[in-house]
Amino acid sequence: MTRVDFHFNAPDKLHYGCRLVRKIYRAGGKVLVWCEDAVALARFDQMLWTFSEQDFIPHVAAGDPLAPETPVLLTAEALEAPHHEVLVNLGVQTPPMFSRFDRLIEVVASEDADRALARERWRFYKDRGYPMNSHDLGNA
Repeated sequence: MTRVDFHFNAPDKLHYGCRLVRKIYRAGGKVLVWCEDAVALARFDQMLWTFSEQDFIPHVAAGDPLAPETPVLLTAEALEAPHHEVLVNLGVQTPPMFSRFDRLIEVVASEDADRALARERWRFYKDRGYPMNSHDLGNA
């Protein structure tokens, strides 16, 4: 069963997503980053290239021919990914394919609107019995 972790109070959701993906990648993990907003996902893609001068994080779109060989995949669509370790949600909707993954990390900004939508997703997962954890980034 998918383990669900909420990382909430992120001051900058996309920047925190970059740091999180870097951490997973450095640990040897494979990750699919989901965001239903294609414009935000494109910004995230650009940020992965520029947020740290010392790091290279190999990433491609999940539908790219190199996806099976690439540890970090990006998608705005519900599709079958070549790996199912970690799914990072940078969007506001429940990723439709989340249950295929070992772990789902929900990144939640500190804005009220994002927090309200995250509460709905929390209830959705909890009502279905998924193991839940929360991490307050404001206290980190």
